Amino acid sequence: GPCTECSCASGKDPDKDPSHTKKKENGDRLCVPKIFFGTRTHKQITQISRELKRTAYSCVPMTILSSRDYTCIHPVVSNSSNRNEMCVELLEGKHGKTCSYYHGVHKLSEHHALQPAPGLYQAWDIEDLVSLGRKLRACPYFAARELMVGADIVFCPYNYLLDPQIRDSMDINLKDQVVILDEAHNIEDCARESVSYGVTESQLRAAREELDFMVSNSIRQKHHEPLRAVCCSLI
Repeated sequence: GPCTECSCASGKDPDKDPSHTKKKENGDRLCVPKIFFGTRTHKQITQISRELKRTAYSCVPMTILSSRDYTCIHPVVSNSSNRNEMCVELLEGKHGKTCSYYHGVHKLSEHHALQPAPGLYQAWDIEDLVSLGRKLRACPYFAARELMVGADIVFCPYNYLLDPQIRDSMDINLKDQVVILDEAHNIEDCARESVSYGVTESQLRAAREELDFMVSNSIRQKHHEPLRAVCCSLI
C-alpha cells in the first residue's frame, strides 16, 4: 500500500520545507534522500512517468532533467544547432539581448500544476512541462532544474548521473542519495560514448594544414610538432 509519509496517502499538507530536511535534536540536519532514476533514452522517461501516474505515488514531487534539445522553447535558440552556446550567450547578455522565457521561469516552476497537492497533482512528462511552458512563456529547461530542489524523485538520462561534467553543471550531488539505473546492461555503451569522439578525415587534414602553418611560422613549435605528428599518423 502507499507509504504513510506520502502526502497523498495521509491527506495532510505536504512538507512545506522544499529541501525536505528534518531537524535532529543535536542540531544536525537529517536529509531525506532523493531517488535518481536514470534511463537510456528520453523516450523511456516518458514511459516511466506515465507508469508512475498510474500508481499510488503519482503525487510524489518529481522532476525530469533533460537537454535543451527537448526543453528549449525560445523561437531562435530552439531551432539552432548549438542551443547550449546560444542559450548561455543570451543569459550573459553578450549581444545586448536576453531571454524572456528564462526570466519567467518561476511562473512555471511555481505553477500549481507542478506543485504537489493531494488529489490535484499528478506525475508529468516532458511534453506536459513543455506545453505548460509555452502557455506561460516560461523556460521548461530551467524550471525542471529548479524543481529538483524539492523533488523526491528525479528522472534523467544515464549520462546525467555518470558524467562528472554534466553532474557539476546540473548541480547533481549523488552523495547519500538513491540511484536506480534502468536496464543497467547499457551502462558500458553509455560510458564509452561519453568519452568517445568522432573525427572525419577531412577534419584531420584541415587540422594538419593548420599545424603545418604553425610549425613553419615558428609558432609554439614544441607544442605543435607532436600534434602534427599525431595528425599525420592518424591520416
